[in-house]
Amino acid sequence: MVDPSPLVRVRDLTYAYPGGKPVLCNISFTLGAGETIGLIGPNGAGKTTLFLTLAGVLPVKSGSLMLAGLDPGLSADRKKLPAKIGIIFQNSDDQLFSSRVADDVAFGPHNLGLPREEVVRRVADALRRVGLEGFDDRVPYHLSGGEKRRAAIAGVLAMQPEILLLDEPSMFLDPRGRRELIGWLNAYGHAKIIASHDLEMILDTCTRVLVLDRGTIVRSGPTAEVCRDAEFMEGHGLEVPYRLR
Repeated sequence: MVDPSPLVRVRDLTYAYPGGKPVLCNISFTLGAGETIGLIGPNGAGKTTLFLTLAGVLPVKSGSLMLAGLDPGLSADRKKLPAKIGIIFQNSDDQLFSSRVADDVAFGPHNLGLPREEVVRRVADALRRVGLEGFDDRVPYHLSGGEKRRAAIAGVLAMQPEILLLDEPSMFLDPRGRRELIGWLNAYGHAKIIASHDLEMILDTCTRVLVLDRGTIVRSGPTAEVCRDAEFMEGHGLEVPYRLR
């Protein structure tokens, strides 16, 4: 049954980089409040471009978007998106630029104009939730790959977004860190879209999946049902997760 008032509604979204062919073609889907969906597909399918359009980084020229009551096509609404939508990029170095971990995590809340006491509270809470308590004064570029990933997630958590977009969130995490990430994702009650090749994690966290290939959603449905279809998965550059074989 379609949610009559989804938190995210995408209709006929098409996007092409200047001088190029469309990277996204007639994308349509909805995301309900508190729902977690997986975005899967081969490399080059358009997953990161879709995230960048949802976050308002890339302008929407064809189709329509509505996210948490905001239209990214409107300049006034686009300015409000960072308070509603958090995006965790595939490369954590793209989000870490300060000389202290705490300053990176505080960057977003500061830009929201929050009081200093609230910023300090959010930073401490976000670092605790990702297991980086005591890392306030560490230099981000001296962190391990897994620690950078945690710091990047903490920076988004401190914004307390209603919608979270995660691009390969388990990348660089060791098995313990990956298990902790899955536990946190399942405990975090807000809406999430997770783009990942880690289909075992997708099975553990997402109620349904969208399969994106060559810029088009070729299938959507319950996660296990879609992922156990070997012929379909192989036809789109994917493999059936081990536990479903």
